Amino acid sequence: MSDDYSPDRSDSAASALSVVTRRKASDLTARGEPMVWAMGGSLAFGLMMILGFLALIFWNGLTAFWPKPVEVVTMTDGHVIAGEPVRTESYKPQKDALEALPANLRASIEAHGGMSTRTLYRIGNYDFYSNDFQWVPVFNVKKVERPGDLTLVERQEWGVFIGRLVSISEDGKQMSISALDAEHDKARALRGKRIAIETDEVGSINRQINALRLSVRRAEINYGQGSPEANAEAGRAAAETAKLNLDFDRLSQKAAAARAAEDALKIKVAEIGGETREFGLADFVRYYDANALSLLQKFGVYFSRWYEFLTADPREANTEGGVWPAIFGTLVMTVVMSLLVAPFGVVAALYLREYAKQGRIVSLVRICVNNLAGVPSIVYGVFGLGFFAYVLGGSIDRMFFPERLPNPTFGTGGLLWAALTLALLTVPVVIVATEEALSAVPRSMREGSLACGASKWQTIKWIVLPRAMPGIMTGLILAMARGAGEVAPLMIVGVVKLAPALPIDGMFPFIHLERSFMHLGFHIYDVGFQSRNSEAGRSMVFVTALVLMVLVLALNAVSIRVRNRLKRRFAGDKF
Repeated sequence: MSDDYSPDRSDSAASALSVVTRRKASDLTARGEPMVWAMGGSLAFGLMMILGFLALIFWNGLTAFWPKPVEVVTMTDGHVIAGEPVRTESYKPQKDALEALPANLRASIEAHGGMSTRTLYRIGNYDFYSNDFQWVPVFNVKKVERPGDLTLVERQEWGVFIGRLVSISEDGKQMSISALDAEHDKARALRGKRIAIETDEVGSINRQINALRLSVRRAEINYGQGSPEANAEAGRAAAETAKLNLDFDRLSQKAAAARAAEDALKIKVAEIGGETREFGLADFVRYYDANALSLLQKFGVYFSRWYEFLTADPREANTEGGVWPAIFGTLVMTVVMSLLVAPFGVVAALYLREYAKQGRIVSLVRICVNNLAGVPSIVYGVFGLGFFAYVLGGSIDRMFFPERLPNPTFGTGGLLWAALTLALLTVPVVIVATEEALSAVPRSMREGSLACGASKWQTIKWIVLPRAMPGIMTGLILAMARGAGEVAPLMIVGVVKLAPALPIDGMFPFIHLERSFMHLGFHIYDVGFQSRNSEAGRSMVFVTALVLMVLVLALNAVSIRVRNRLKRRFAGDKF
C-alpha cells in the first residue's frame, strides 16, 4: 500500500515544486523591480541634466570676469596681433587656404582628416580695426608671446583697448605715465560731477519746466484757451519758467566747465602695430597690466568687475558695464506681480471651494482655469497690450492726464501693465494650489468652529485660511518663479533695451508704475541675439543668467522661509 502511495506523493511534490519555481520566476516582475529601476534611472538622469545645466551656468558665469593674459601672436606672413585667447576649436580649413600652405603642413592636416585647430582672440581696439575678435589658425602662427608691458583698458566707448600707454597730458602739458593713477582718479571725479549736474540738477529743472507747460495746457482744457484762468496760469508759468531758465543757464555753465576740465586730461596710447591715438582719460573705466598681475591683483580686478556689473548702468549696447536697472526692474516687477496675483488667486479659490455650489458650472470653471495655464505666454502679452495698455491705460490718460495727450502716460507699455499681465498668466497656478490647500484642512475643524457658533466667514478667516496658508505660499512661490523668468509677454507690455530711469526713485510720487523698465530675461535675449557682435555678449549672457537665477532663488528662499514658519505654527496639521 505504501508503494502505491509513494508515487502520488512524489507527483504532488513535483507539482508543488513546479509551482514554487514558477512563482520564483515571476517574483521580479510581480514586485515591480524593473519599473523601480527604470524610475530610479529616470530620476538620476533628470538630476544629472539639472546639475549639468546649473554647473554650466555657474562655471561660465563665475569665470567670465576673471582677467585673462594677453598674447602677442606673430603670423607666418609677419602680421602681429595682440588679444585675450577666448577659446580653441577644431575646424575644416577651406580648400584655397590649404592650397596656400607648404606641402608638409598640408600633408599633416590631410592626415588628420582635413581638420585643423584655430584660436579666437579678443583683440579689442574696435576703433582701430573695426573688429573685436579674430580667429587665428594654428598653421598661420609663427610665435606666441606674453610681454609684461601690455595694458588692457576697459573704456566707456569702443570696447576694450589692448596696447601700450605712452603718456598723459593736461591742457597740452605732458606728464609722466607714472602719474596715471592719480590723474585717472581726478578725471573720473570730474566726470562723475558733470554727470550728476546733467542728470540730477539739470534734469530736475527740465521736469519742473515741463510740469509748468502741462499746467498751462490743463488750464486751457478745463477753462478754454484765452480764458482768464488760462491766461493767469500762463502768466504764472512764464514767471516760474524764467526763474528756472536762469538756474538752467547757471548749471549748464557749471557742467560745461566740468566737461572742459575733464576733456583737458588726455592719454596717448599705442596699439601693438605702433599706431597712436589720444583719448580722454575720463573714458577709461579700468586698466591693468594683463601679463604682470599677481594673484591678489587678479582677484582685485575680478571683484571690481562684479561690483560694476551689479551696481552700474549698461554701456556698449549692453555688452559691457552693469545690469543694475535690469536687476531692479526684475525685482520690482516680480514683487508687484506677487502682490497682484495673491489676492485674486486666493479669493477665486475661496469662492470655488467654499461658497460656490458644486456642479457642472463650477467644474467647467475649473477646467477653464486649468486650461489657462497652457495658453502660450505671448498671447497674454497681446491681451495685456490691447486691454490693459490701450483700453484701461487710454481711459486713465483721457480722464486724469488729458494735458499730456497725444503722448501717452499709462496708455502704453509700463511696469504696472507688465505686472498685471504676468499676474493673469500665473493666477491659475495660485488658484489650483489654494484649492488643494483648502481641501486639505480637515472637515472636523470647520464643523467644530461652526458648532461653537462661528459664522462661515469667521471659520474661513480664523480656522481654514491660517492652516491652508503654507499651501497657498507654495502656489505663490511657483507663480513667482514662473513670472520672474517670463520674457515674451514683457517684450510687448513694457520692457525695453535701456531704461536708465528706475521705476522707483526720489522724485515725487516716488513710485512710477507707468514707466518702462529693464528685465534680466530680456537683457539675456538682447545681449545674446541683438548685439552687433554675439561673441562680445557671450560672457554677459551667462553672467546675467546667473544673476537671474540667484535673484529668483533669493525671492523663493524668502517665501519658503515664511511658509516654513507658518508650518511650524500648525505642526500637527497635514497639508
